[in-house]
Amino acid sequence: MQTRSVTNYEKNVPYEVNIDFDEASKLWKINKSSAGNGTYTYVCEKICASGKKCNKKCLSGKEFCGIHMKSK
Repeated sequence: MQTRSVTNYEKNVPYEVNIDFDEASKLWKINKSSAGNGTYTYVCEKICASGKKCNKKCLSGKEFCGIHMKSK
């Protein structure tokens, strides 16, 4: 008797993997700022009165910086 796990291994169907790691890395870093030593912190993306993104460090576990959390 064949179990499901044995059956899956016998199929031996190759998967096509087509990942653009440079593009994925660029998109992952959009809402982050380098903190050095390979670490990153999230940045506030709220739009300020000047029309630019805030880019201040977010509060721990929050989506916005301290200034924009108060105005929410």
